[in-house]
Amino acid sequence: MEITIIGAGYVGLVTGACFAEMGHIVTCLDIDEEKIKMLNESHIPIYEPSLEELVKKNQKGKRLFFTTDYKKAIKNATVCFISVPTPSNEDGSCNTSFIEDVAKTIGSLIDDYKVVVTKSTAEVGTTFKVKNIILEELKKRDVRVDFDVVSNPEFLKEGTAVSDCLKPDRIVIGTENDKSTEIMKEVYQGFTLKHDRLIFMDILSSEMTKYAANAMLATRISFMNEIANICEKVGANINNIRKGIGSDSRIGYSFLYAGIGYGGSCFPKDIKALCSLAQRKGVKASLLEKVDEINTNQKKVLANNIIEFFSKNGGIKDKTIAIWGLSFKPDTDDMREAPSLTFIEMLLNKGAKLRLFDPIAMQKAKKLFKEHKNIVWCRDE
Repeated sequence: MEITIIGAGYVGLVTGACFAEMGHIVTCLDIDEEKIKMLNESHIPIYEPSLEELVKKNQKGKRLFFTTDYKKAIKNATVCFISVPTPSNEDGSCNTSFIEDVAKTIGSLIDDYKVVVTKSTAEVGTTFKVKNIILEELKKRDVRVDFDVVSNPEFLKEGTAVSDCLKPDRIVIGTENDKSTEIMKEVYQGFTLKHDRLIFMDILSSEMTKYAANAMLATRISFMNEIANICEKVGANINNIRKGIGSDSRIGYSFLYAGIGYGGSCFPKDIKALCSLAQRKGVKASLLEKVDEINTNQKKVLANNIIEFFSKNGGIKDKTIAIWGLSFKPDTDDMREAPSLTFIEMLLNKGAKLRLFDPIAMQKAKKLFKEHKNIVWCRDE
């Protein structure tokens, strides 16, 4: 099957490479000409384990292509995945303007049946918004073209995204009719040979499932961080607590590690978006608001502890502190919402001298802090 991925960012590139690996003919489209030039030269603009090898393999096998040409990308595709950024608005709500722009372009170009799939994480109702925009564009052209819309949220984890995509624990798909359902089964046929991981549902539930999953995981992290803070005051060991509760089959061990807060492109943005959606619908999302508040405060806890320690030992000014690990999690170069950013800023504001290192994210981190007289960028030697 010929598939187009619109948006060659983190999700789009991984998804496109994995679809190609399963035998589909995939074209990844992006309006960023420099990015597409790099990809056509087999240079990967992001770091993700195994991704570079997968891209090169499928480019060589003539199953994976990159372009900036919408018309060329869409023309022969049966399925078009929308995988563009959905940044936060100032009020925390999800900005779907990039998705809407893509929908307008699709509506202005299609001349035969397509399945248009929203892969980007977006507010509940976005897929139907895409449908209405395409219909409006077709109306402007005074043409009738059959198409279907589908919701298919991504559940990739940075650092293990390729294996997550090739061997998913579930594939959530929201459809409106049997025709699009059967086409999506064909799209994912290679991913379900050993186990049927497809979960079909209505479109609105599919969109909400993504938010609910991330909200649940973020809640577990904030819960454990709050318990860890209590443990520190009463002398209990949070690692022992984790073992004690994780062994309960109703709870399990996943996402029970205390730390300095969650970051990345998903949890912070999605929690705020869900809180914003709830507020606009007249629902008080008290728990989720608290999850976000706990996480914001948790990013300051370690820095405050260090500052307090040195306040009793001559102050932190001009003290040298080494920080190993800058990205929001291991095995990625993603610095978005990384807890280290808050940590570093707080220590610099107090006059500390920092020696920073990350095995993967150094270049992106340097762009964020540029030149600072109190920062030394270290090498692995």
